[in-house]
Amino acid sequence: MEHGGHRGLVNVVDVEATCWEGQRPPGQVSEIIEIGLTVVDLDARERLSRHRILVRPVRSRVSAFCTDLTGLTQAEVDTGLDFAAACRLLATAYEAGRRPWASWGEYDRKQFTHQCRTTGTQYPFGRRHTNAKAVFTEAYGLSRRPGMAQALEVAGLPLEGRHHRGEDDAWNIAALVLRIAGRGAWPEDPDPID
Repeated sequence: MEHGGHRGLVNVVDVEATCWEGQRPPGQVSEIIEIGLTVVDLDARERLSRHRILVRPVRSRVSAFCTDLTGLTQAEVDTGLDFAAACRLLATAYEAGRRPWASWGEYDRKQFTHQCRTTGTQYPFGRRHTNAKAVFTEAYGLSRRPGMAQALEVAGLPLEGRHHRGEDDAWNIAALVLRIAGRGAWPEDPDPID
């Protein structure tokens, strides 16, 4: 099957952004510093590949709190792409505009929407987004929406790598997506977002 037309591919995305303990420093804004992406093949029921895009922040710095949480340092993200280039890479290398995508909750989608709007960058994704946290909650009949680490426990899956590292989180969320799909609960064609 021709790669671009493969029906079962989903991009599972997890972002890390600059963050602070307590108050945000004056003049700084929360910006994406890492985009983790795992390509999932729903038909073959497997994680095909994992990717990591570092993004250089321009209106914020990586705090010590942020480094403790994510493992990312200012020196490391300084080597990253600028946000617009990262969005172009998502669109070209990972067909972000064509493939459905998923994230754990709405944070990642909202962060992209907001940062694209405030920087005048073209939004790289299509309108077919699935909130994997909401679908998981329903599939497992839970009363409250779990965090990713808790969901892995519920599903009997290991947490691989480091939590709050975008690349590792996307890989783990992708395992949850496959578990949901295995229960027949993954939406075949997610509703488009306006």
